[in-house]
Amino acid sequence: MIPKDIIKKIRLIELRTNRLVSEALAGRYQSVFKGQGMNFDEVREYQPGDEIRFIDWNVTARMNHPFVKKFVEERELTVVLVVDLSGSGLFGSGEQSKRELAAEVASVLAFSAIRNNDKVGLILFTDTVEKYIPPRKGRRHVLRVIRDILYWEPRRAGTDLNNALEFLSRVVPHRAIVVVLSDFLGQTTPTRMEMAAHLRRRVVLSETLAQASLACLRQANRRHDVVAAQIIDRFELALPNLGYLVLKDAETGEVVEVNTGDDRKRNAFVQRQERFQRDLLKIFRAAKVDSIQLRTDRPYAAALGRFFEMREKRRRHG
Repeated sequence: MIPKDIIKKIRLIELRTNRLVSEALAGRYQSVFKGQGMNFDEVREYQPGDEIRFIDWNVTARMNHPFVKKFVEERELTVVLVVDLSGSGLFGSGEQSKRELAAEVASVLAFSAIRNNDKVGLILFTDTVEKYIPPRKGRRHVLRVIRDILYWEPRRAGTDLNNALEFLSRVVPHRAIVVVLSDFLGQTTPTRMEMAAHLRRRVVLSETLAQASLACLRQANRRHDVVAAQIIDRFELALPNLGYLVLKDAETGEVVEVNTGDDRKRNAFVQRQERFQRDLLKIFRAAKVDSIQLRTDRPYAAALGRFFEMREKRRRHG
């Protein structure tokens, strides 16, 4: 039995995201995600500008003037949400944690999908695959997906996206829209506010990690249409000046003390974070994966709208 407070929270998310789907993103989902192919629709009279290769010669011969075949895009898609449940997702410097933001963004995409009669599936991962929900249609199914993103209790705290993408290739054999919702912070790229190891460890992607991530993303994107949605908090980009703090790494349990009042340390931290973001973007671009950054301290609707607009323009001109 699901507790009433959880049901209430899920319904609030449904109300907020349904409004966004209806008012701000109406029609855009369908225009930016391609179907599996083209289906024959009907035969109509040839019009100037129609491609000759679509002429139906049998009908043309019978009717004594040219007719062309009309095709429509096969619209039924499968959307798979690959959601990071590692310990760093519990962090949020404002009213919303990264995991809560991931659930809300996933909700927008899921309700957009079922409105277009598409299927929605879910993979929850840490440094192992925590749960898999096969793609299905319908509102009840989407509500279950949102509930599990918010309230599934992971067995592990680490992060291994490559493992999740390898699992995806085994359980989703046909082409799908794959949206990875993660902060993309692995154990070798510790950029979490919860730990002062921010200031000691390398925050740039190691060459080995970069190659492994690139290979897995590239392979996944060959079969599917992969979108990387980075969920991040402002304090993971720049440390606040709060004096001495005792910080704990949510994934390793390491506890250290750091002086955030030291300007040099804060500036060095910002530079390392900027380098990490540049390295991450290079990986996405090399894998030909579209990416979007969503922050817990900023409304996500505008960022999603810009992302959809960018994909729509590219599709029209591509």
